[in-house]
Amino acid sequence: MARDACPGALQVHAAADGALARVRVPGGALTAGALRELAACAEELGNGVIELTSRANVQVRGLADPAAFAARTAAAGLLPSATHERVRNIVASPLSGRSATSVLDVRPLVAALDAGLCGRPTLADLPGRFLFALDDGTGDVLGLGADVTLAARPGGDVTLLLAGEPVGSVTAGDAVAVALAAAEVFQSVRGDAWRVAELPDGPATIAARLPGRAPVAVTAAEPRKGGVFAQVDGRIAVDVIVPLGRLTTAQAGLLADLTPAEVRLTPWRTVVLPDLAPEAAGPVTAALTGAGLVTDPASPYARLSACTGRPGCAKALADVQADALRWAETGMPELRAGPIHWAGCERRCGRPRGRVTDVVATPGGYRVSH
Repeated sequence: MARDACPGALQVHAAADGALARVRVPGGALTAGALRELAACAEELGNGVIELTSRANVQVRGLADPAAFAARTAAAGLLPSATHERVRNIVASPLSGRSATSVLDVRPLVAALDAGLCGRPTLADLPGRFLFALDDGTGDVLGLGADVTLAARPGGDVTLLLAGEPVGSVTAGDAVAVALAAAEVFQSVRGDAWRVAELPDGPATIAARLPGRAPVAVTAAEPRKGGVFAQVDGRIAVDVIVPLGRLTTAQAGLLADLTPAEVRLTPWRTVVLPDLAPEAAGPVTAALTGAGLVTDPASPYARLSACTGRPGCAKALADVQADALRWAETGMPELRAGPIHWAGCERRCGRPRGRVTDVVATPGGYRVSH
């Protein structure tokens, strides 16, 4: 079996621009204090940028002292288990419990799933690519095709999906236990597979060894990027688009200053500032815009993504991030609507799922395909 090379806070990746560490943030929940510490680590130990990933985790590149970074993230409460830190890949509906579309507040399930993962020695060797998703009924994380998804439904039941395929229904009280059991079954039968979708008839094979009733279909929804949203408690949340998912330390500090307690990172590389007073909408959005962040859902940055490119990736043929940013400033008039992903090579790392316009670097320039 090939070695699992997914980076973590302890096992870093030797990128072309230095050591890269990835910190798991289950459910995307990051306290203001932890965000400030990550910003300080990026500034003092790395290249001064916090990268947001498509799993609502964070990365810091160019680390001069990976051991010091690991120690500081652990002290900030971001590394609760040295043995399980790379398997804590849990995404969740960012506005769960706050939005009118939220059928079930999945935040307690995130905490229970994370604790269950860290408490099971058999799951310490789960592949770093294995992904859990908790959908609150909104449907916003269903399209990620996670290995194990729990999707809330009206009435209190939860649909279990494996590799995006509905395979059973369980109660909300049993959902975390069933998700953990599914991961353990996968671990016992996976062979050389890294994901459930790579197993022959993977969803059915795993589901046959799990409890549950017949599945009920659930429907994916397009995620909302950018804007101000009303919460059910009368407060508001601001969804902040981070151009290409790269936060400067100054921007991270501003986000920490603006939130009452926490931010919510999303799998589409935005940052949600929840629980704000309604009268804060104007001042907050003005401060964010002044810092180079975006709150307008119609902005070109709402549909733009890019891989690392040069100089961070040795395989890249171009500095795609710089080129993508320059191109975005023109308003991207020549391509159809929808997600656009810039890639430094044919691997197209970081590409969103679904229908995407690809702008791929080649030895002779960029190739555009739909």
